[in-house]
Amino acid sequence: MSKPLNTSSSKRPGLSTDNVLDRVPLFSILSRQNRERILRNLSETRYGKKDLIFREGEPSEYFHIVKEGMVKCVKSTPDGKECTLKMLMPGDLFCCDAAAFDGARHPGTAQPMGNVSILRMHKSAYFDMLKRNPDAAIEVIKHLANRLHEAQEQNKILALDRADQRLAALLVDLGARSGIQERGGLRLPMRLTRQDMANMVGATMETVIRIMSRFKRDHLVSGTANRLMILDVDRLKTLASR
Repeated sequence: MSKPLNTSSSKRPGLSTDNVLDRVPLFSILSRQNRERILRNLSETRYGKKDLIFREGEPSEYFHIVKEGMVKCVKSTPDGKECTLKMLMPGDLFCCDAAAFDGARHPGTAQPMGNVSILRMHKSAYFDMLKRNPDAAIEVIKHLANRLHEAQEQNKILALDRADQRLAALLVDLGARSGIQERGGLRLPMRLTRQDMANMVGATMETVIRIMSRFKRDHLVSGTANRLMILDVDRLKTLASR
């Protein structure tokens, strides 16, 4: 079973929670009245780096939202290795809204990348709201259709784009979502190993090592897994779009 930090128990979220919901499509589409009802059904829990928020294969009973910190979703391979599916930032809903809707089990394990604060709500509370609000239900259908389109586009990218284009696009995305501007570049605030990057772009680790070495020679990035710096975002964007 996954468990929260022993030093902090679940609590009702603070006022800033409403701002977090603005970044979550399944919640931002709601009317003020329905959002207030949802807020009453949210709880907040803190987790540490060694905790698990949920495990792959557990029932998907709750919607989870990152309020503070970062989380990665990983999936186990048949040979026991872990494959990083995505990095999650504040405002991200995970893993995953589709599983919660169709009653499937979690497709991956949610691991904090440090101390995190997670909002969660039982899916029955959200479904009850949708039953009372057909317009919101239609918006949810549109949202899920968009997610399907995004997945199809991602599959097309993995099939057609070169590995260096995919890696450049990943770095640009992570920089836009979480980068910290410092002297000389944009620092990524998470530990990002070559294996993590390989998993997320559909390449081998050896390929990612070669590409990252080239990116460093070309002064596009610098640093290590613990402190990766993006030196030239514009050139990475150009490479990703070729």
